[in-house]
Amino acid sequence: MSQLTPHVPISVLVVEDDALTRKALCLAIESEPTLRLAAEFDSVAPTLLWLETASVDLVLTDLGLPDGSGIEIIRACVQRCPDCDIMVITMSSDEDNIVASIEAGASGYVLKDAGRVDIVRALLDLYAGGSPMSPLIARKVLERMRDSKAAPVASSVTEDAPIALLTKREAAILNLIARGDSYVEVARLLSVSVGTVQTHVKNIYGKLSVHSRGQAVFEAQRRGLLQMAQLKAKK
Repeated sequence: MSQLTPHVPISVLVVEDDALTRKALCLAIESEPTLRLAAEFDSVAPTLLWLETASVDLVLTDLGLPDGSGIEIIRACVQRCPDCDIMVITMSSDEDNIVASIEAGASGYVLKDAGRVDIVRALLDLYAGGSPMSPLIARKVLERMRDSKAAPVASSVTEDAPIALLTKREAAILNLIARGDSYVEVARLLSVSVGTVQTHVKNIYGKLSVHSRGQAVFEAQRRGLLQMAQLKAKK
């Protein structure tokens, strides 16, 4: 991992209201040399206050918090710390929560039954450019995308095409990212550098007016820019 990151350790913010779960997550993070626990909170208010003056590389947050929703934290991170990557860890596999989290800016969604090793692996994958999701969550996301109505998509493509025209290379990268490939995997498949992939991704974000991989995938699907056959190929 150290060969792929501009700095080590990678700072992580944890927001989880259950004390035992939060302790387990923090211990898992502290056991990984490339990760550093930047802060831990059990509710929305102190987290938002901390984010006013601090920055972090990765955010791991629950959704159901005592004083609000983790969605508030995700949105705050996107505004105040746009370079950080956000992963949800929760008990909920409800489609509305999944979609709301991704639309708000989360790029990963993992259920709490994942083991400590899996959580660390998911965080490292997230930082490397991946979009880690528990298998059940990934299936729900794909099913929702497949069930999207064709008519609204066609209408969106017509309305938004002038500002969302992607080059062939950008389209290829977007489809690979949408199926779950990390930047490293995309670079290897397309025989380009990771830096080149990141540059293309930034261009894609600009054309789609989004700020995260999750938002890019949903917006591209809304506009009919994804090839579902490629998304199924990795499953």
